[in-house]
Order: sequence, then C-alpha cells, then structure tokens
Amino acid sequence: MTAPSDTEAFTPRRGWRPDGPLSLGITGLWLSIIVLLPLAAVAAASFDDGPAGFWAGVTAPGALQALGITLVISLLVAAINVVFGTIIAWVLVRDEFPGKSVVNAIIDLPFALPTIVASLVLLSLYGPNSPFDIHLAATQPGVVVALTFVTLPFVVRQVQPVLMELDTSVEEAAAVLGANNRVIWGKIVLPALLPAILSGAGLAFTRAIGEFGSVVLIGGNIPGKTQVASQYIQQQIEVDEPVNAAAVSVALLAIAFIVLLLLRLVAKVQIRREGSE
Repeated sequence: MTAPSDTEAFTPRRGWRPDGPLSLGITGLWLSIIVLLPLAAVAAASFDDGPAGFWAGVTAPGALQALGITLVISLLVAAINVVFGTIIAWVLVRDEFPGKSVVNAIIDLPFALPTIVASLVLLSLYGPNSPFDIHLAATQPGVVVALTFVTLPFVVRQVQPVLMELDTSVEEAAAVLGANNRVIWGKIVLPALLPAILSGAGLAFTRAIGEFGSVVLIGGNIPGKTQVASQYIQQQIEVDEPVNAAAVSVALLAIAFIVLLLLRLVAKVQIRREGSE
C-alpha cells in the first residue's frame, strides 16, 4: 500500500463546506426565524387598518411627541458617549494606573446588567430619596443619564481596538518636528479614529431609541415630557391599540435601519480610501 502523495493528502473531500449551499441555507433559515419573520409580522400588523391607519398611528400627537423626545435625547446621548467614550478608551489604552483591569471590566457591565436593575439603581441614586440630594426622577436629564449608562460601552469598545493598533511612531515623529498635542490629535489621531467613533455613536443611538428597561422607573413615563417611544408603544398595547403600537415600532425600525446602513456605507468608503493609499 503506497502512501498518498502531498497533492492527494491536501485535496478537499466532497461534502459539507462552511461556505456551501447547506451552510447558506441554514444561515438564511435561522435569520428568517429569528429576525425577518418577527419584523415582517410587526410590519404587517402596522398595516392592519391600511396605509391610512399606519399613517394615523405614526402621526398621532402622542406618537410624534414620543418620537421627537426619543430622537433628541438619543442624539444627545450619542454625542455624550462620543466625547467621554473616546476619552475612556484613550485612558485605557495609553495610560497605566492601579485598577485598570477592573475599570476595563466595568465598561462591559451595562451589557451584563438587566436594564430594569439599572433603572432601579439610578432611581435609588437620583430619585426622591437620593443620598446625594440630586433629584432626576421623572425628568429628561434622568432619561439622558439612564440611556448614557446603557450605551456607554459602544463607543469605548469601538475605539479601543483601533487605538491599540495605531502606530504611535507617527505621533512621535510629529512631536519631534514641533507639532503640539492639538495638531497631533486633529491631524493624525482623530482621522484614524473617526470611523470607529462614528460606528460607536451610531450603535449607541440605535440602542437608545429602542431602550425601555433603563428608563421605565426613573423616566416617569410623562407624555410630552419624558415618555420615550418604547414606553408609548407599551401604552398603546395596554389601551388595546396594537396598530398604533406596531406603526411606531416600524418607524423606530426604519430609523435604526437607515442609521446602520449609513454606518456600513461609511465603513466601505473608509476601506476603499485605505486601500487606495
């Protein structure tokens, strides 16, 4: 019996392949069951009363108020996370200090902590019985704090790996040539971090517009003041208006989809730009 040649030993056998039709079929089926079918069901429910019913549900005064409050607060939260998330990522990558690993682990706490627990904790800290005499319950600043808490990791975790891979020799060369910290940051560091910052901001925004648990207690659910879109949807379900709830849900899905699509386009442009350099 002769030993197989090198060519025969490394010839792939026919059958299942990770990129074969079977794998693609399983992937498509799983995504359909978990993502596409629920989204299609919500979209169909929003048109149970026809296009006129959908439009009436989206443009109802309460819906417009909730959507407006949600979008404004979510944009503010994304901006806050851009600033402080980038600073935190910079400190975690470029600085050494006692307890750094603990701080690094705490960043992911909002991912692991149930959001209703976060709302309870924030209510205990900033509610009527606040030990710090800071009262944010049933106020928009309270909603901002809650959403900032649950979306903090997005910018940090997007920017951190880019900073770790950034070549510091370019910054050192610029410093040797006389560039100050502002020029180094604006001309060298920021352009490299910008795609990651935008990606983190977009993810934080899309998470914030659909958040419910973290604001349910501290927000107060006051229509026209602190009621966000997710709470409005719950309210419409409770008063037996499923079409209105589905219509606002579809509006949120459309907003999130547009933001995520823009993020992918920005990423593609950045990849093409890096490839041409």
